[in-house]
Amino acid sequence: MTVAKIILASRERQVLEGLAVGKALSVVALDLKIREGAAADYLKVAKVKLHGVSDAPSAVAVGYATNSITRPPLLDRELLFLPREQRLIVPLVARGLAPAQMATELDRPVADVRADGRELLMTLRACNRSHLMTKAWQYRVLTADQVIPWLR
Repeated sequence: MTVAKIILASRERQVLEGLAVGKALSVVALDLKIREGAAADYLKVAKVKLHGVSDAPSAVAVGYATNSITRPPLLDRELLFLPREQRLIVPLVARGLAPAQMATELDRPVADVRADGRELLMTLRACNRSHLMTKAWQYRVLTADQVIPWLR
C-alpha cells in the first residue's frame, strides 16, 4: 500500500532533512541562515502536511515513507546486529510514542524500554531520535510498509 507523495515547500524540506542527519534545530536554522523560530515554524507546517505527526522523528519517518524528503542511501543490513528488543522500539519511535507508551505496548518495564532506546541510539550511531529514523531507514529496520499503515 502506498500513499501520495506529500509536497513540502523548499524550506520545510530543508529543515526536515537537516534534522534527519542528526542536526539540532538551532544548527539547521544557522545553516539555512534563518532564525530558529522560523525553522520551528517550517517544521510545524511540515508536520501538519505529513499527516499531522506530533514530533520530528515521526516527520522524518513519514517523509521517507512518502518520498517527501530525499531518502538516504541504504547500508548493508548484514553488518548490523540489533537485538529484538531494540528492533521493536523503532516503529514505536517513528509513531511518536513516549517511553511509557512504548512500555505499555510492549508489556515491558519503562526502565527497560528507556535502556533499550539508549542502546539503540548507540548501536545505530544516531545523534538523536530524528537521526535514528534515518539510520533505521538505511538499515531497513524501518520501512514504508511499517509507516504507511499508521498514517490511516
